[in-house]
Amino acid sequence: MSEITLRYGCNPHQGAARLVIGQEPSPLRVVSGAPGYINILDALAAWQLARELKAATGLPGAASFKHVSPAGAAVARPISDAFRASQMIPEEDLSPVATAYARARGGDRMCSFGDVGAASDVVDESLARLIRREVSDAFIAPGYTPEALKILKGKRDGKYLLLEIDADYEPPAVEDRDAFGFRLQQERNNARIDRSIIRDVVSAKKDIPEAAVQTLLVATIALKYTQSNSICVAYDGQVIGMGAGQQSRVHCTRLACDKADKWLLQQHPRVLALPFKDGLSRIDKTNIVDSFLLWDELADAEKFAMLPQLTEMPRPLTREERADWVAQFDGICLSSDAFIPFRDTVDRASRSNVRYVLQAGGSLRDDAVTAAADQYGMVMVHSGLRLFLH
Repeated sequence: MSEITLRYGCNPHQGAARLVIGQEPSPLRVVSGAPGYINILDALAAWQLARELKAATGLPGAASFKHVSPAGAAVARPISDAFRASQMIPEEDLSPVATAYARARGGDRMCSFGDVGAASDVVDESLARLIRREVSDAFIAPGYTPEALKILKGKRDGKYLLLEIDADYEPPAVEDRDAFGFRLQQERNNARIDRSIIRDVVSAKKDIPEAAVQTLLVATIALKYTQSNSICVAYDGQVIGMGAGQQSRVHCTRLACDKADKWLLQQHPRVLALPFKDGLSRIDKTNIVDSFLLWDELADAEKFAMLPQLTEMPRPLTREERADWVAQFDGICLSSDAFIPFRDTVDRASRSNVRYVLQAGGSLRDDAVTAAADQYGMVMVHSGLRLFLH
């Protein structure tokens, strides 16, 4: 039995915070920095997500976590020029694990601000250079090369939190949780998410390309580590819209699809050509892009607030231009952490060009929801697996 003293609990006024480790030697090591309570929660969840992505796909996986839900998650795949430009990623070759993290963090730049990152593989120099340039609180991985450590120990004057975890560590089968002086116990959620869950295709359209299968797996594994209710939209092996912790499923769907639309529109030529003034940081540019994509909804005062940061005010994207752009992306997937109770989720998903839907099934209205999928030419799969997390 060992322990790590934490800076404080969930809030600075909550003292006496510590991490108790039930085995020796400890499977978790602090490489640099000093962890807080939320850092540990985010790091342990992010690590599980990243390693499970690799187990399911065979590709390096990565996650970006904020407030105990993923802001982004992805497996290693090539980065397009448009994505690189939209995320302001340097023009350099990236290792596979660096590619995974670039895509995970680029799933939602605003929500990833100040994240805890995780990678399924050892952090190399390529990934370390990406981490060094981001506003991030911590990173967890099964190891770091000497070159990577040299780079990352220079972040935050050596105070950047780096955690190393034993890649072979498995927790006990039963987990405990204390709430208001009461102790709950349950079997750990060890449900294996692989191709076997994509078997009951209930829609009229049946064909699911391999790329869509892999993307559905990425979305569903991400949901396993997301506070419920939750809906995930993914594209090309990458989360592009996470709707987490809402009380109704359609609100999760709206949130996830709105985020996905914004991710797709960030790569629109007119967005990539925004005339930024010299000297703006990447964070400033991110906020301007977000405002520009919300232009139709912004008040005049907010529109004028962009003027000092642009050399000229561009014409906003019309509703038709937005719809036409989103329609160009083939293979967009949606996964739900439980059954979809009403067709409103499918109706909203159709406007984001979702073509593949995975849900638990088992609702009294399954037939109506499937009929909605058929109306839009979607493929719908019932997994029979609920993935609530609370």
